[in-house]
Amino acid sequence: MDVEAREFGTLEREIRIDATPEVVFEVISQPEHIREWWSDDASLEAAVPGAVGVLVWADRDQPSPIVVVACDPPRTFSFRWISPDGELPAEGNSLLVTFALESSPPGTVLHLTETGFREKGWEAAVLEQAFHDHENGWDLFLPQLRDHAAKVASSR
Repeated sequence: MDVEAREFGTLEREIRIDATPEVVFEVISQPEHIREWWSDDASLEAAVPGAVGVLVWADRDQPSPIVVVACDPPRTFSFRWISPDGELPAEGNSLLVTFALESSPPGTVLHLTETGFREKGWEAAVLEQAFHDHENGWDLFLPQLRDHAAKVASSR
């Protein structure tokens, strides 16, 4: 793998949210909230390690299966996604998204990391495009998450 391709290993973002970690955790882990800020539809058996779910976008041919990897309310929620068609996401065939929540009164700082890009075995151009697509996606969806969590918090 060339030097340029090695650069696309870990995507990181951080955002401040005007809601408690408990509210933010609910917003990132519950399908009824995920549908409000990220995917057009979502399902998840439960927010527990090993649970399987699906994210659906109207403009995509296939739904994206997800598998919960870690769940430590209200601090951490992580899942695997973007696996080959017909395969459940697992280590080595998918990307790992981790939301780490840090209380920062009066709100929360959300740290997002997404890893596994290089492990997918994509050629350099595909790897770079996928990484940039995910950067652009999180740059769009994290502000929507922030706004939805603040709305949920203000309604309580």
